[in-house]
Amino acid sequence: MTPPPLSVRLDLIFAALADPTRRRVLTMLLEDDMAVSDVAQPFDVSLAAISKHLAVLAAAGLIRQERRGRITWCKLDPDGMRAASVWMQGFGQFDPVDLDDFERFLRTELRESDDQDA
Repeated sequence: MTPPPLSVRLDLIFAALADPTRRRVLTMLLEDDMAVSDVAQPFDVSLAAISKHLAVLAAAGLIRQERRGRITWCKLDPDGMRAASVWMQGFGQFDPVDLDDFERFLRTELRESDDQDA
């Protein structure tokens, strides 16, 4: 199967990252693979809503989902950010995406978002 053109992949990646819930899910998956039900647990939304967020992340290539028996597991796709990272490097002002730095960024964003909600 031929991958979609770069412009389509970038649109999917940046649209996926635009949502704070999806960024929080990515942060959670930085720690370890998780079952869908475990991903949904900290959110005050339905399992169906989380499943839709996971589908967006999977369509963008940021995560992979794998069925093991009756449980669907989610894991980060290590190459998921590569297209966006390479594209941003083309502007000459961005360093390659370091996933540790990205994790710190996401955690900071989530803390600020939680502080604003309080």
